[in-house]
Amino acid sequence: MAWNDPDWGKKNNSGPPDLDELWRKFNQKLGAMFGGKGKEPSSGGGMPTSGQAFGGLGIVAALALVVWLGSGFYIVNAGERGVVLRFGKWVETTEPGPRWHIPYPIESAEVVNMEQVRTVEVGYRNTIKSKVLKESLMLTDDENIIDIQFAVQYTLKDPKAYLFNNRHPDDAVLQTAETAIREIVGKSKMDFVLYEGRAEVAAKASKLMQEILDRYQTGIAISKVTMQNAQPPEQVQSAFDDAVKAGQDRERQKNEGQAYANDVVPKARGGASRLLQEADGYKQRVIANAEGDAARFKQIMAEYNKAPGVTRERLYLDAMQQIYSTTSKVLVDQKGSNSMLYLPLDKLIQQSASGTQISGDAKPAPVPEAILPDNTIRSRDTFRSRDREARP
Repeated sequence: MAWNDPDWGKKNNSGPPDLDELWRKFNQKLGAMFGGKGKEPSSGGGMPTSGQAFGGLGIVAALALVVWLGSGFYIVNAGERGVVLRFGKWVETTEPGPRWHIPYPIESAEVVNMEQVRTVEVGYRNTIKSKVLKESLMLTDDENIIDIQFAVQYTLKDPKAYLFNNRHPDDAVLQTAETAIREIVGKSKMDFVLYEGRAEVAAKASKLMQEILDRYQTGIAISKVTMQNAQPPEQVQSAFDDAVKAGQDRERQKNEGQAYANDVVPKARGGASRLLQEADGYKQRVIANAEGDAARFKQIMAEYNKAPGVTRERLYLDAMQQIYSTTSKVLVDQKGSNSMLYLPLDKLIQQSASGTQISGDAKPAPVPEAILPDNTIRSRDTFRSRDREARP
């Protein structure tokens, strides 16, 4: 049965619609839209005329052209750049805003996010526990193996170089990061990489990676290198912990020794300085006394030349005054006395010694000097002679 049979759709209400009828209605609507008169088709049915067919094709072509030209519009958001390609070759880089290019297949546009922070993980994937040993194991300058995991964050600075100068720029960042960190670790000691030099290693790696990427013109800017983990291999972890503890004990003992030295050395230096100052003071005192004695001797010598006798007597009196001023004295008048005179010399000496220890508020000590007059001595001798005579 032909498709243009008018009775085909009436025989079976559930069959497909009449395509010819649909086509005629479509042409009528198009003609009414563009100002043409919608002519009723002949009762005999059949395909549309050639003029109607060409008119409908032109309209369809115009609509297709409009749609094709409209496909060249695109929008570049803030922080992005548009790269326009003509037959696969770069033409221009567009700034943010609404843009248009010749539609495909003549030109195409690719929007690149310049502010997006991209991350590359070296030595692990997603988490620290999922290690990639072929990337993380490295050899240090002192021939020790360490396990390092770090992340590299980067952005784009040249979309043209990023898209066309390298086939896989993200893989290039990964390989560059591994190369740079291996070079730096290979020139460093193990303790430096594991402890005090981690920040410095990350900074050097970032600088070296940027130099390598600029050399290959990748259009990538390294923003940050983060050291996630750095430790010796698991097989030697226990031995390494023992070595670390021994090193810590050594540092602790060194610090204790330094603290003791800081305590003892200043005291010793202070004592030495004090002794030097005392010796210098003694020296100055002795010199001053010697100079004073010499000056005094010169003055006495001048006076002695003028009056020798008077000077000798004066010197004798001064010497005796100096001697007797520090000794206890007992004066006895021996004229008219006998040899049986008794004086408590030991008591007098003890009294003079105890008297020097009494303060000014106490009772003054008796004078150690004993002056016995002649009459008293004689009376004592008389009494003694009488006692001897009275004895049987």
